[in-house]
Amino acid sequence: MPAQPIPGPPLDVRGAVDLSALARPATPPGSPGGPPAAGAWVRDIDPTNFGEVAQASKEHLVVFVLWASWSQASRTVVEDLGALADEDAGRWLLARVDVDANPQIAQAFGAPTVPAVVALLGGSPLPLFDSQPERAQIRAVIDQVLAAAAANGISGTVVGSADAESVPEPEEPALPPLHQAAYDAVAAGDLEAAKEAYEQALTQNPRDDQAKAGLAQVGLLARTGEVTDLAAARRAAADAPGDVAAQLVVADLDVAGGHVEDAFARLVDLVRVCSGDDREQVRLRLLDLFEVVGNDDARVVAARRALASALY
Repeated sequence: MPAQPIPGPPLDVRGAVDLSALARPATPPGSPGGPPAAGAWVRDIDPTNFGEVAQASKEHLVVFVLWASWSQASRTVVEDLGALADEDAGRWLLARVDVDANPQIAQAFGAPTVPAVVALLGGSPLPLFDSQPERAQIRAVIDQVLAAAAANGISGTVVGSADAESVPEPEEPALPPLHQAAYDAVAAGDLEAAKEAYEQALTQNPRDDQAKAGLAQVGLLARTGEVTDLAAARRAAADAPGDVAAQLVVADLDVAGGHVEDAFARLVDLVRVCSGDDREQVRLRLLDLFEVVGNDDARVVAARRALASALY
């Protein structure tokens, strides 16, 4: 394959929504419906290690596969890629992304469906395929991308998991006590305790933006946790476009599922057609969801402008 410049621009995930606390749990590797257990040249990706793996693509090829437990085709592609990664023994890293557990990462790649396979070379994404080719066809594609990587000076090798065990993990900075208490409470499923901890943090420092975001996330977790039938909730909203409560439920579900722009558009449209207390309730929910997503996020900035237009 002739030398090619690496396509750009680099993948930028700074605007991806960090909803790791809100995403559905990943299907454990090795369990029914899940991928095989990760080998030395395979990593399961989530928001905590995505940046590290993306940075490593400047040293060696990284191949991301976006999969879901409900897609047999995607599970087969994951297995085939894992086998090829083992064959190549460190020439490239397979990065597996469960899209149901990590919708924000899938959104960063702009993947409309699974399976989706994307190479990362020097931080730049190169879509490879979004189907289920035969393993021999995948082999040919990987060989071509490896040649392109080498032509662009990216020919390092992956540190296998066995070697990585000898490297101590960097310690994460300690959280402030109330933030740690809230984090521990969420992990224990005690959302009320988490809410109280964040509220106390805000009492001590009303400018604590992390506590504001945490409180908003806990509120979203609590509200979505009360929804027992997702399909019924969406049907109720579709059947009654003017039902504020029904629309708020679906907007929450959309944000929790990573469909941020859909949620914002739904509520901004609702602001345009309602009034009085209903309109204020929708406005406040939008502001709360802005905190969940992050006020610097481009989608929040755009939605704020749309909200201002709808209000005035």
